Amino acid sequence: MEAQLKRELGTSMLKSAGHSGGGCISQGQSYDTDSGRVFVKINHQSEAKKMFDGELASLDAILKTGTVKVPKPMKVIELDTGGCVIVMEHLDMRSLNKYSKQLGEQLADLHLHNKQQMEKINKEQQTVGRGAGQLEDNYVDKFGFPVPTCCGYLPQNNDWQDDWVTFYSQQRLQHQLNVVEESYGDREARELWAALQLKIPQFFKDLQIVPALLHGDLWGGNVSECANGPVIFDPASVYGHAEFELGIAGMFGGFSSSFYSAYHEKIVKAEGFAKRNQLYQLFHYLNHWNHFGGGYRGSSIKIMKDLIK
Repeated sequence: MEAQLKRELGTSMLKSAGHSGGGCISQGQSYDTDSGRVFVKINHQSEAKKMFDGELASLDAILKTGTVKVPKPMKVIELDTGGCVIVMEHLDMRSLNKYSKQLGEQLADLHLHNKQQMEKINKEQQTVGRGAGQLEDNYVDKFGFPVPTCCGYLPQNNDWQDDWVTFYSQQRLQHQLNVVEESYGDREARELWAALQLKIPQFFKDLQIVPALLHGDLWGGNVSECANGPVIFDPASVYGHAEFELGIAGMFGGFSSSFYSAYHEKIVKAEGFAKRNQLYQLFHYLNHWNHFGGGYRGSSIKIMKDLIK
């Protein structure tokens, strides 16, 4: 692998820097190269290239907003020996502590960025003689993402939709429940989903949703901080409803009150937030059920029962 990495990165030096990382999906290692330190993640799953292509596109999209720090992505490389790697900037990171409030502010800025691009375009169009063509490329008016992304190792269908409720119901929840059906044939889940589908539009009544660029998997394990501010990583981005981001943020330990206060100062909770938050957590419980087994079944079933009451 190291010989191929040298060749692909155009470096004569590739020396392990002694920093390693990773989770239950991929493993990572830092290397010193001619042009500085890089972080390399490796995965041997059959979907690894699709997963890393989605991660690279996600990092690149977040980076371009200039709102919240992410490792700068460099390259996805299919290994001659099998498997795939993604190469990115190495960052010296430690647990999020000092910069929770700043992360809340910057995440809100990320979520508002696309809306602000739209407002700029509208302003430009009202000014005679000023073309908005350059800005139009930077505004997204649909829900989805240019490439598939993976939340964990399961690929997600990011085909563009005009309507968020359709996108979320069909391309997130229905997809996860299809996998549950294939793996477990769970009758109760199937019957609850049939009832819940009919009710979902009610949770979005009178809500205007502008597509927001999301990290897509923002739990406590995918945030950190550097010396000068917060960092987010391992994204599975999508242009979606900003509230979706806060679904998994409230699971597995969650974030501090200073994070939420700072976020909601910029993006105020809309009416019906609590029910939609449950609906968004449902996706992640189903995704965990499909990744890690029946330990997450109970939470998935409970949320569906609560939502159809």
